[in-house]
Amino acid sequence: MEDFEIKIDKDGLWYYNGAHMFRKDILSVFFQNLKIDECGKYLIELGQERCYLHVEDTAFVVLAVCKTHLSGNDCERIEIILSDDSRETLEMNSLRVGKDNVLYCRVKEGEFDARFSRKSYYQLAEFIEQAENGVGFFVNLNDKKYFINPNRDL
Repeated sequence: MEDFEIKIDKDGLWYYNGAHMFRKDILSVFFQNLKIDECGKYLIELGQERCYLHVEDTAFVVLAVCKTHLSGNDCERIEIILSDDSRETLEMNSLRVGKDNVLYCRVKEGEFDARFSRKSYYQLAEFIEQAENGVGFFVNLNDKKYFINPNRDL
């Protein structure tokens, strides 16, 4: 594979030489072998082969958000479903606003950034509150406020 034959667009759709890649089994292998090099570039490592990707924004996209309860207690958590079909607990302290007011978080144990889709953004917005002083926004979860980093330069 030559470098940049594979592209991931801002909505998390994969393309090979312009053709949409939709086979879940192939994408699953690519996601499992996805890495970021020391310069911040995305690549797939399969054995001795390395293939750099053109990633428009992030390789992972948050497709859905839901609030759940931990079994056996009253603690709530927010779960996200990612573009690789995995489900994980949202790392609340990683929420931040990027360019063009796009919401991001960290996923895969903090290894990757993920962009919220429009749908998932609206789902999370149900839980977002504005600070009393009118400056900033947060999610109140288990009586703790998790403020959204407003840094738009990320």
